[in-house]
Amino acid sequence: MKTGEILLEVVRNDLVESVHSGHLLITDSSGKTILQLGDIDSLIYPRSAVKSIQASAMVRAGLRLSPKQLAVVCASHAGSSDHLETVKSILAGAGVDESSLKNTPDKPLGTAERLAWGDKSPTSLAGNCSGKHAGMVATCFINGWNLDNYKSPDHPLQKLIRKEFELLSGSPVSKIAVDGCGAPLFALSISDLSQAIRKVTISKDPIHQEVVTACRSNPVMVSGIGRLPTLLMEKIPGLFVKDGAEGVMVISLPAGETIVWKMSDGSQRGASALALASLSHFGVRASLDSEKVFGDGQVVGEIRASKLVLP
Repeated sequence: MKTGEILLEVVRNDLVESVHSGHLLITDSSGKTILQLGDIDSLIYPRSAVKSIQASAMVRAGLRLSPKQLAVVCASHAGSSDHLETVKSILAGAGVDESSLKNTPDKPLGTAERLAWGDKSPTSLAGNCSGKHAGMVATCFINGWNLDNYKSPDHPLQKLIRKEFELLSGSPVSKIAVDGCGAPLFALSISDLSQAIRKVTISKDPIHQEVVTACRSNPVMVSGIGRLPTLLMEKIPGLFVKDGAEGVMVISLPAGETIVWKMSDGSQRGASALALASLSHFGVRASLDSEKVFGDGQVVGEIRASKLVLP
């Protein structure tokens, strides 16, 4: 991956101490480029930023869930008791339990949730992708598909997800990897990812509308209390936000204005500053605390968006 452009600056006592570089694309409601920084045409792995696309394919295959349940299918959840109980309710609806989940066992993602988990062993249920996997299991159950190999790229479910990706991005999938949770991961460019997210959020397709509305109306389910995607969706009506591992973020406004970035170092550090600076291109403001830089326990600086990002 190319280094990209400087998107964030770490400032200590008025001196830029460090920078984070990456690739950023901001487009208006028609898909026209407002700002492009770095390489938007090379392939990246979007990771969990595309769970809305995966969920759309599941709904298209017959998955019927409440908005709260559908939001957790789209989630990288913190692992609260509410998250885990909602995942279990999806499995119960298919007549199975958490033993059917094939995602990589883990401890909860959220700081408080992981602390509360204590010394208990990692489980698939606690993993932040368990909602997506529960949706996959339920979709397979509905269609009479094999539950044991649902993560295989050749499984009927994964073929439908790939088709949804290609439909929305406008490009054929040329590279497949294994995501951290074990599910197939389709590479695409930032440009194609932006187009796909924009299409999902403004789509007239009732399936896409159902998925995006579920996320917007259940922001805590999509991430967790105090986590950035949840905070942004709570503070900005109609906003759709989803993060992904290794520094990926997608943000889309109701009319289709879209922001996508991939940090070169895979960090999510300073994501709130980058989100607010990017949204300011559309006159959107929100009150969020900036990430502080400390010295001897005192605030001596902050992480801020670079001038390249500002309008």
